[in-house]
Amino acid sequence: MKPINIHSEIGELTSVLVHRPGNEIENLTPESMEQLLFDDIPYLPAMQKEHDVFAAALQERGIEVLYLDKLMAESLQSEEARSDFVEKMMRESRLPADGSSKALKEYLLSKNSPDLVDCMISGVLKEELPEQKKQHLYEMMARHYPFYLDPMPNLYFTRDPAAVIGEGISINPMSQPARRRESMFIEHIIHRHPRFSGVDIPLWIDRLYDFPIEGGDELVLSKTVLAVGVSERTSARAVEQIAENLFKQRSGIEKVVAVEIPKKRSSMHLDTVFTMVDYDQFTTHAQVVDKDGKMNIFILEKGDPIRIYRRENLKETLKEVLGLAEVNLIPCGGEDKIASAREQWNDGSNTLAIAPGSVVTYERNYVSNELLRDNGIEVIEVPSSELVRGRGGPRCMSMPLYRKDLK
Repeated sequence: MKPINIHSEIGELTSVLVHRPGNEIENLTPESMEQLLFDDIPYLPAMQKEHDVFAAALQERGIEVLYLDKLMAESLQSEEARSDFVEKMMRESRLPADGSSKALKEYLLSKNSPDLVDCMISGVLKEELPEQKKQHLYEMMARHYPFYLDPMPNLYFTRDPAAVIGEGISINPMSQPARRRESMFIEHIIHRHPRFSGVDIPLWIDRLYDFPIEGGDELVLSKTVLAVGVSERTSARAVEQIAENLFKQRSGIEKVVAVEIPKKRSSMHLDTVFTMVDYDQFTTHAQVVDKDGKMNIFILEKGDPIRIYRRENLKETLKEVLGLAEVNLIPCGGEDKIASAREQWNDGSNTLAIAPGSVVTYERNYVSNELLRDNGIEVIEVPSSELVRGRGGPRCMSMPLYRKDLK
């Protein structure tokens, strides 16, 4: 069986990649929160319990839940693979080639593969390494900063570093320095893990591309239509590049719908303001998509050069590209401005479809959840008091690898 297959947002989900939050969360400090893209420090034991409920909810529906750290450890069985990945990680972390870096490499390679992966995700404190005889100016000036290798607390949002589109994958150049190492894990797993490495998997965009794109902005609406948000984290240049690559490599994608959203934290990705929950139903956020669906939208189609058409109405554009007679937009928080703003901040629009008309959501967004039910959607609620502090919902926490094709 093909190891990856995503031709829609709503096809029955059979396999998904997640990351259970770990010690990288404990290594957040008030001083490092902003740099590491957090507004607060979650309480890890409660966060892990919530994530376990999320994973169990998927498993109860027969979905295979794969853990990123386990796949990564399984892909580091040879010494050559371990050394290669550590060197790449250190280069990405911009660590200078001096005695400290040598000591860090030796420290990491002294560990077994699971502990090595945990170290790279959790971060490495300066105090864990032996004191170097030679002092360096950059170290002396940054003596207050505790890490040689920064923690990766955003990694539980496995949606962003890569996205399966059709039978290929985009391994994403991430926007923020704090997250750029994350796509290295996906790249290594795809190339080295036996589940994937023996299969020819098309690459739609490479993590070294000069302009950013992130998985929260990539929504596979159908076998032939990809929507991509032009957002705080995804560049219009990257959208055009991935469209060009998809068209050239016979991906099956015939249209790429570029949707511009406000470039701010509360709407950092398209999936924080818009997700697909059924064949003709979508969640939206009223402050971005009004009841008439007016937005700045562009349809990209194959051509030399690529043909680009402008549209201004989300509902009409969805009807056009998906061949639908009607579309229902379900607003996060309904018509209430306070509930809408509150539940949007808590990822009320960020639903994970596990089948047509069946979604996983955060239980705290009760207004939005009730609206979904009123529109015939099955809602599976999971707790989120701590998970939500990282500013992401169920779709953010999941990277679908395989969905059954829609009939």
